Amino acid sequence: MTSSSGASRRQVLAVAAAAATAPLIAAAPARAAGSKDPKTAKGPKTWDLTVLGTSDTHGNVYNWDYYRDAEYDDSKHNDVGVAKLATLVNQIRAERAGRATLVLDAGDTIQGTPLATYYAKQEPITSTGETHPMANAMNILKYDAVTLGNHEFNYGLPLLAKWIGQLGFPALAANAVNAATGKPAYLPYVIKEVRLGGHGAPKLKVGILGLTNPGVAIWDKGNVEGKLVFGDMVETAARWVPVMRARGADLVIVSAHGGDSGTSSYGPELPNENPCAMIAEQVPGIDAILFGHAHNEVVEKFVTNARTGAQVLLSEPSKWGQRLTRMDFTLTRERGCWKVVSKHATMLNTNTVVEDPAVLAAVRGQHTKTVSYVNTVVARSIVELSAAESRYRDTPILDFINHVQTEVVTAALAGTEHAALPVLSIAAPFSRTAVFPAGDVRIRDVAGLYVYDNTLEAVVLTGAEVRAYLEYSAKYFTTLAVGAPVDPATISDPAVPDYNYDVFSGLDYDIDVSRPVGQRITRLALPGTGAPVADDARFVVAVNNYRRSGGGNFPGIVKPQVYNAQQEIRQLLIDWAQERGTIDPADFFVPNWRLVRAGVPVEFPTV
Repeated sequence: MTSSSGASRRQVLAVAAAAATAPLIAAAPARAAGSKDPKTAKGPKTWDLTVLGTSDTHGNVYNWDYYRDAEYDDSKHNDVGVAKLATLVNQIRAERAGRATLVLDAGDTIQGTPLATYYAKQEPITSTGETHPMANAMNILKYDAVTLGNHEFNYGLPLLAKWIGQLGFPALAANAVNAATGKPAYLPYVIKEVRLGGHGAPKLKVGILGLTNPGVAIWDKGNVEGKLVFGDMVETAARWVPVMRARGADLVIVSAHGGDSGTSSYGPELPNENPCAMIAEQVPGIDAILFGHAHNEVVEKFVTNARTGAQVLLSEPSKWGQRLTRMDFTLTRERGCWKVVSKHATMLNTNTVVEDPAVLAAVRGQHTKTVSYVNTVVARSIVELSAAESRYRDTPILDFINHVQTEVVTAALAGTEHAALPVLSIAAPFSRTAVFPAGDVRIRDVAGLYVYDNTLEAVVLTGAEVRAYLEYSAKYFTTLAVGAPVDPATISDPAVPDYNYDVFSGLDYDIDVSRPVGQRITRLALPGTGAPVADDARFVVAVNNYRRSGGGNFPGIVKPQVYNAQQEIRQLLIDWAQERGTIDPADFFVPNWRLVRAGVPVEFPTV
C-alpha cells in the first residue's frame, strides 16, 4: 500500500475514533404506529428507531444542472442534491425530537457533476487543501456513516484519502483490502450507540457494515492495482456480521454499494456486482440493507434469510439526491435483549421541499466558481450538433469524439512499431440531450456530451475481434422485423444502457436489426475501397479506460495497451475545440455505419 493509502487508513481510524466519542443521540420512549400506549395497555413496552438513507448523490449539492446552466428538471420533475436531502432529514429529525434517528449513505459521492470534477481536476483538493464540496455539504447534514462507492476511486487513492479525512463521520468499505497486508484498507464497520428514552433509559447498539463494489478492480484498475483487493460482498458480510454481533450490535444494518439483481456488467472473474438480495438471503444476522449503485428506486423489499427465516428489509433511494429512504424499526426488550417487533420502509421525494440554506451557504463559493468555469466559451460551432439521434443514426457530434480520439492516438504512435496500422476509435452515446449550439460552445456543452471522467487508451484488435465487438454492441437493439413500424423510443433493449452501446469510426459497417443477436453485422468493410475486413487484419483501436478495463464485458478489448498517457477524454475534446476555435462537421463527420433490415436502411423520423 502506498503512503497515501496508509494515510487514508489513519484518517479513517481517526474519524471513527471521533465518532465513537461523539455525544449520543438522545431519544424519548415512543411507540410504533398502531401499537398500544404502554402506559395504559398490557403488553411489552416498545421503542422505535428511524434510519434515513441516501445513495449515489454523485456530486450533486445544489438543485442545479451544470450542463444546461439552469435549475435541474426532468420529465418527472425530480429535484436533486444534498441541500434538498438535508431539508427532509432536518424535518424528520425535528418531527422525531427526543427519539433516535441515524443517517447513512451507500456511496458514489465525489464524482458525477462538474462541481465534483472541478475539485478533483481543475483545483484538486490534494493540491489546494480546500475542503471538498461534498464534504462541506455532508458535514452540514451530519451523516452517521458513508459507504465508499466505486466512483470514489475514480480520482486516485490520495484524493480519496483527503476527502475521507475531511469528513466528520466514518467512511466504510469492509471488502476493500490492503493488497500488501491483507487487512482492511478502510474501516469495515461502526457500532453507533443510541439511547432510547430519557436519562436511565436503555441503549441500543446499531452496527453499520459498509460494502463497496468489487467492480472497482476493473473500472479503476489503474488506481488500485497492486494496492487494493476487493473481496466478495457476500463473503465479507458473512465474515463481519458475526464480529459485529459479538461486539454488542443489537441491530445490524448493511450499507452496500451494489444492486439487488444478482447480475454483473462484467464477467465471472470478479465477485458479483449486484448481490444485495443474495447477502440478505445467505448471511444471517442482518436486519436491513440500504443499497445503491443501480440508480433504482426500491421503496421496500423483503428477502427471507435461508438459514434463519428472518425477513431482511432492503431499500434503494434512486440517485442524485432525488429520493430519501426512511426505515422505521419498532423494538422491545425481552430478558435484557433487544428484539425487532416490526420494520418497514418508505420513500420521500426531494421535490417536495426547498433546499437547506445552511448546505447552500457551505458550498456557495464552490458552486459559483464551477458555474463560471463551465460557462467558459471554447469555440464556435458552424451549426447545431445534437446527440438526440446518436443511438440509432450516425451523427456528427459522436464523430467529434471519435475524431479527436483518433487524432491523439495517431500522433502518439508516430515512429512506433504500430504507426503503420489503421487507427479506429470507439465512442458511446452517453447523453441523449447533449447539444453543441450554433455559435458559442462552452465547456458545459462539451462536458454534457462526455459526462464521464474516462481516460484515453488504445489496444490492437484483429478484424475478427472488431467484428465480435460490434456484434456484442449490436445486442443493444431490439429485433425489428422487415416492414414492422419503427419507433426510436423502443428501438433499444431497455436492459442495455446507452453507455454500453459503442460506435466505431474508421470502418464501414451495417447492423441488421431484423436478424438475431450475434448475426447482425452484415457488412464490415474498409473505407474507400469497400473491401471486406479480413479476420487477420490488425487495427489500433482508441478506447476509454472503462471499456478497456472490462466495463460492459465487451469481448476482446481487455488486453495490453499500446497507448495510455492518462489523458482525460473530456479535456482532450475541450483542448481540441479551444485550439481550433471552430467546430465544423466538415472537418470530422464521416458517415460510416447504419441500421438496416435485409440490406435496406432503416428510416427514422427526424428529431
